[in-house]
Amino acid sequence: MAQPAEGDPRRNLHAEGGATRDLHAEHQILNMGPSHPATHGTVKFLIELDGETIVDLDVQVGYLHRGFEKECESGSWYQCIPYTDRLNYNSAILCNLGFCMTVEKLLELETPERCQWIRVLAGELSRLGDHLTRCGAACLELQAMTPFLYGIEARELVWDLQEMLCGARVTSNYVRIGGLRHDLPEGFSRAARPLLTKVRELLADFDGVVTRNRIFVDRLRDTGVLSKEDCLRYAVTGPVLRAAGVPLDLRKDEPYLIYDQLDFDVPIGTVGDNYDRYLVCVEEMQQSLRIVDQCLVRLDAMGPGPVDVQDPRVRWPAKASVFNRMEEMIQQFKSVTEGPKVPAGEAYLGIESANGELGFYLVSDGSERPVKVRCRPPSFINLAPLPLMVRGAMLADLIPTFDFVNMIGGECDR
Repeated sequence: MAQPAEGDPRRNLHAEGGATRDLHAEHQILNMGPSHPATHGTVKFLIELDGETIVDLDVQVGYLHRGFEKECESGSWYQCIPYTDRLNYNSAILCNLGFCMTVEKLLELETPERCQWIRVLAGELSRLGDHLTRCGAACLELQAMTPFLYGIEARELVWDLQEMLCGARVTSNYVRIGGLRHDLPEGFSRAARPLLTKVRELLADFDGVVTRNRIFVDRLRDTGVLSKEDCLRYAVTGPVLRAAGVPLDLRKDEPYLIYDQLDFDVPIGTVGDNYDRYLVCVEEMQQSLRIVDQCLVRLDAMGPGPVDVQDPRVRWPAKASVFNRMEEMIQQFKSVTEGPKVPAGEAYLGIESANGELGFYLVSDGSERPVKVRCRPPSFINLAPLPLMVRGAMLADLIPTFDFVNMIGGECDR
């Protein structure tokens, strides 16, 4: 066989036994996103490919940057709450809760018992909606429309309950500093039970279609593997960490509100691949339903009661009082124009959101505005090891891996 001339790029090819072993002179660089449905329009991947094998990946975030922290620092403490709705818009109530509990830590406030039970109820509904969106959308991006419809129908039923609870489906704005916007609406428990039964039925249908489906399992099993050691090294939390076998859940390990009074389990995986993440999320939905059931039983037995602290520095007076009493009208006027004054100091508090530890670090100088607001978003932290998870994998494996990391742009970019 004639040898290639000097300077011909084919001279770089390696041959063994007359067969060519490597047909590529250089790797291909592929830009994927940010205007791409699989990247959810909020992140860009710069992928180095050898054929269809991922050699390296550069994750570029920031396309949904809103300046969350600086926006919060430019307004009063209460004006921060609607901004938290826009962090993880799939589970906004949990974001409300994390911020308000951190402010309450600075104020050294403890909310009434009924408020704490309702907060847990609302938070678990929010977690349930987030997981349903994650698992349903992952199936859709793997070209499975039917389980996507099951998941989204169940999510809409959960959002029906959120709408009944606070009047909003997505940006809830329900939790307040020192309490809640209002108590459970009349008949909420009675209306919730048949909807939750329907959600369980849809989850069973979802499970029957995909969990042991050969195509679905082959697409997820042994892809996007992240070991326990690498999870700890990157400070990963949430379902991604628990799928690797680490049973860390702040609701159990650092209980807040009334989670220490509830009976629920923390599911964990063994391998840390996409299939384990899927199984962990599915089981967490069942545990959230268990928690919601316990909250409904407890709230029904408890009966009506206060859901706000009785502290005029923090909570606005009831509308009926504002319309009929001068003192309450003056208090509302000052609260709206000035906002509550939080004692000088700093505090950090983390809660278990749908993606992992969601923390807020707040600094106050004693005025009506925060000096420093810093968010510890789990999406941003959990996205960091993505290149490690897909190196050596096929290009198609990037899609389910990114889905089950569940990066939410508003939370990641802030």
